[in-house]
Amino acid sequence: MKDVGFIGTGVMGASMAGHLMEAGYTLHVYTRTKEKADKLVQNGAVWHNTPAELAQHTDALITMVGYPEDVEALYFGEAGLIRQAKQGALLIDMTTSSPLLAEKIAAEAEAAGLHALDAPVSGGDVGARNAELAIMCGGSARAFTLGEALFRIMGKKIEHFGAAGSGQFTKMANQIAVAGTMLGVAESLAFAEKAGLDPEQVLQTIETGAAGSFSLTKLGRRMIADDMEPGFYIKHFIKDMSIALQAAEELKLELPGLQLARKLYGQLAENGRADEGTQALIRWYEGG
Repeated sequence: MKDVGFIGTGVMGASMAGHLMEAGYTLHVYTRTKEKADKLVQNGAVWHNTPAELAQHTDALITMVGYPEDVEALYFGEAGLIRQAKQGALLIDMTTSSPLLAEKIAAEAEAAGLHALDAPVSGGDVGARNAELAIMCGGSARAFTLGEALFRIMGKKIEHFGAAGSGQFTKMANQIAVAGTMLGVAESLAFAEKAGLDPEQVLQTIETGAAGSFSLTKLGRRMIADDMEPGFYIKHFIKDMSIALQAAEELKLELPGLQLARKLYGQLAENGRADEGTQALIRWYEGG
């Protein structure tokens, strides 16, 4: 595979696509807002005016968009990626999306003579920039073998969990853990400040012990610095939590911690903070 397509060059996608180009692949790009791909195109990426046109020129095609409905619109229909992709091409959806949708894509891709993987990621903007993402893959062993070299360029921890949809189920487990951790980080720092402590001093101490985590060290510091720029949008986290809660309901599993996190983030979104980073949860404890 020499020609790799990338659809969705947002906060994380632009860095991920850039790593592939730096590794020597011919990068083909499309995004609904063309300006988001300007830097990649200036550095040598090939711009395409439609997803269908991009699919016709690539051996492997990566999508990383916002919502399951965006994924469905891209992959299906006469102009969709499954119909337009080259015979034998590899389709990789790295959007955090529905496990059932991942299974549907894989089934239709196989029927069309294609390979498909669901491969959502964790690590945020920092992990994307540093090529240190955790990449969670679902799909056939053959498809994973075809895509593994690409994943090694973008990530640090690469795992194949089994059949189509298993990557998305794993990402749901990740987001459930993140949701609970973010609640803990925000409550800890809000408590420290209310008690008259220096939050940075508290963070420097507790991050070295059992409370240590990526969320505490990276996002806790953004909370303290009043930096709400998105490494990962609240609106997308709400989407992820909603998918996880729906899957949990189907599994007959109650997740009260996730339900609470979804409620608090939902209130922040209603207050106009949907486009801020997930660290803006601290605002809830400050009154909104």
